[in-house]
Amino acid sequence: MKNILITGGAGFIGSNLTIKLVSLGYNVTILDNLSRQIHEEDSPFHQSVKEISNFIKGDVRNKLDWDKALDGQDAVIHLASETGTGQSMYEIERYNDVNILGTANLLDFLTNKKHTIKKLIIASSRSIYGEGKYFCKNDGVVFPNQREDKNMSKEKFNPLCNICNNELELRATDESSRIHPSSIYGITKQHQEQLMLLIGKILHIPTVALRFQNVYGPSQSLSNPYTGILSIFSTRILNRNDIDVYEDGKESRDFIYIDDAVDATILALEKQEINHQIFNVGSGVPTSIFEVAHILKKLYNSNINIKISGRYRLGDIRHNYADLTKIKSILGFRPKIDLVTGASRFVAWAKTQKVHIDKYEDSIEELKQKGLLK
Repeated sequence: MKNILITGGAGFIGSNLTIKLVSLGYNVTILDNLSRQIHEEDSPFHQSVKEISNFIKGDVRNKLDWDKALDGQDAVIHLASETGTGQSMYEIERYNDVNILGTANLLDFLTNKKHTIKKLIIASSRSIYGEGKYFCKNDGVVFPNQREDKNMSKEKFNPLCNICNNELELRATDESSRIHPSSIYGITKQHQEQLMLLIGKILHIPTVALRFQNVYGPSQSLSNPYTGILSIFSTRILNRNDIDVYEDGKESRDFIYIDDAVDATILALEKQEINHQIFNVGSGVPTSIFEVAHILKKLYNSNINIKISGRYRLGDIRHNYADLTKIKSILGFRPKIDLVTGASRFVAWAKTQKVHIDKYEDSIEELKQKGLLK
């Protein structure tokens, strides 16, 4: 395989992946609509890849754009997606159109037209798990239901056992864990993954789903207030605005550095014996949001305040971190960059960028108006 199509290839993961693949001798075509939410004028993502790739400005919702982009390709790495848990809860049509209809257009082409595609990779998400895997002292392994407003309003933020209603102990989430997304975004990613794996198998096109945890690193958008915790917090700090940490600050995420995410994707592309399989892609380490805020404050040498507000967002999960047993044993993937090292590299890069307007409060106001932020 030599010719690779990357949808969303001018985005954060896509641009970094493009640069690495080109350095390895691949010919990369990018299909990207340069969404204004992610790309400003003279987008650094676009600038970094437009000279080294065959760039097609187009939309995955447009079948003619797929016709043009798929011509002569050997593999598709499907990254194009609307992202952002909170925003997805009130922009349902847009998330459905881009994430599900856009994917259906790709598969409709592969099903009904002649093509040269020999491999498919879909960028899935940890969001499809909803709340991750837990252990109950009474009932063993539990995959708790979505947290309820009535409990969180009383500052009871931890998930409860579905059987005995007791609090639970967190465990790493493996690929066989229950799929029960708690947001529209998670539902669309679940459908993307299922569509790709099903049609790939029917058409005998080797297909791999990568369930990414929270990917971060240099070149991540500092202007998008809807996704990317390190970016959102950094823009707050660079504008000398305080950081508001939701719930009690103990909610955690699994953060994976961009270079590690790119390496995992290339392993999935190049290894042939992993066809029609699913892999978690993360660091395997949970880090609280309160700790992330303090790491960034220290790295920026900032005097902003970090406030734990007790506010919460409907559709958010409490915890979820990846069990990497499968990807380590089958792909040989091991993350190399820990959070402190990766955050240091991210901050060093962010300090070289222009200070973007902090749109965080506007995004919060939208959530309040929709009744999604309490």
